[in-house]
Amino acid sequence: MTHYGKIKSYDSSSGTGSITPEKGGDALRFKKVDLQQEGQMPKVDDRYSFDTSEVDGGKKHAVNLQHQQGDADTQKAQAGKQQG
Repeated sequence: MTHYGKIKSYDSSSGTGSITPEKGGDALRFKKVDLQQEGQMPKVDDRYSFDTSEVDGGKKHAVNLQHQQGDADTQKAQAGKQQG
């Protein structure tokens, strides 16, 4: 299932960051290798779609992150579909 969220933080030196899901819940960690667009530097408040995967003894992490482009109306429609 695809989720949407905004980048909360990203540390380019370690290649790790966190993303806050739009539908609520705790921020999820991600790694640079989980970004689908090579060479792209995520910025705070950028909107991404992502999947989740359980690692490290059941902790959820964000994987397959893809930057979402488009206007606010498109983003709201996608968020509405995600929430049901």
